[in-house]
Amino acid sequence: MRKLRVSFDAGAIPPQPTGVGRYAFSIANALSGRDDIELSILCRNGDYSRWKDAVPVSSVRRMFPDSRPGRVVVEQLLLGKKLGKMGVNLHHGPHYTMPARAAVPVVVTIHDLTFIENPQWHEPFKVPFFRMAIKKAVSAASAIICVSERTAVSLNTHFTPQCPVVVAHHGIDGTLFNDIEPSVGYDDLVLDSFGISRPYIVFLGTLEPRKSVPMLIEAFNILAREDSELRLVIAGRQGWAMSSVMDALDSSVDPSRIHMLGYVPDEKLPSLLRQAAVCAYPALEEGFGLPALEAMACGTALVTTPNVPAIELAPEVPWIVDSRDDASVGEGERLAAAVRNALSDSEQRTGKIKKGLVSAQEWTWEQSASKHVSAYRMALGLAGERTQ
Repeated sequence: MRKLRVSFDAGAIPPQPTGVGRYAFSIANALSGRDDIELSILCRNGDYSRWKDAVPVSSVRRMFPDSRPGRVVVEQLLLGKKLGKMGVNLHHGPHYTMPARAAVPVVVTIHDLTFIENPQWHEPFKVPFFRMAIKKAVSAASAIICVSERTAVSLNTHFTPQCPVVVAHHGIDGTLFNDIEPSVGYDDLVLDSFGISRPYIVFLGTLEPRKSVPMLIEAFNILAREDSELRLVIAGRQGWAMSSVMDALDSSVDPSRIHMLGYVPDEKLPSLLRQAAVCAYPALEEGFGLPALEAMACGTALVTTPNVPAIELAPEVPWIVDSRDDASVGEGERLAAAVRNALSDSEQRTGKIKKGLVSAQEWTWEQSASKHVSAYRMALGLAGERTQ
């Protein structure tokens, strides 16, 4: 049996990966562990060592300049021809984009349609580029991968894809994200390193408009008046339009009880989740919402919104923020009410946490990789077959 040879565009993954970056690393690892895939990682010149260490069984090739403009030029104008000389069967663009012309079939991952539906949530200079990229994928890709049913529905609402569309949910690395400390006292050491004391609410994610961090701080202000010990932990790198977050911090009840950690590496995230009283993830819209699934896997009570597709996998687990259009109740008050319920209803809390732990075990990066391979085979006209 000959392996399916796939090139994987890792040129757009930032030094501190979140969201799409964590997806790219995780799915590349899962694909590399399969006996039917031979993966070639195409990275930036200065990113070779990172990918070689992260995905050791794959071939890693320096393909792109380190600068964003240079990378885009190489991907759009040069990569397509180079693929024909690399001996790959197929190319995967995991972040919306694909070469303008490619010598092999191309599969593209579409994470969400917010560049089309809610462009105000993105940096203005990115919107026209990614709108164009999505339109290109819809018309020219050989298969499209969507990370949730919601994204697939949105894609088909706005476009008529000329290729198969496969839903491949994100997964969990169960060896990292689970409810068991690696050793006695490990989590306490992590909390101590950040100066965090319990009880606390935790948020994970890039600080950008659609994550609703100012609303979370408003909700915390309400809860902080009721509980003088409660704290808020915000773990994530700064995105764009940070002024609203800073204004919310300046007007908070007690800024000393809000811990802004910045970017936190993956190995410390499970400790923050395991020891949290609640994980609050009030995103306005997500393609998937990986922190919600990671919270379930770590046995953390989860409060989120109906706009986070990760809850498709376990709809009975989270407390959902009431989204009714009631002008007499503010958004912060509705979020505070959901968090309050998660903190106070011990019987319901226990049941939801148990269901979350069971559900999270079903969703792995290996099962996601299987869906990716199905998309690859559809792109090659080999659905249901093995390469010979």
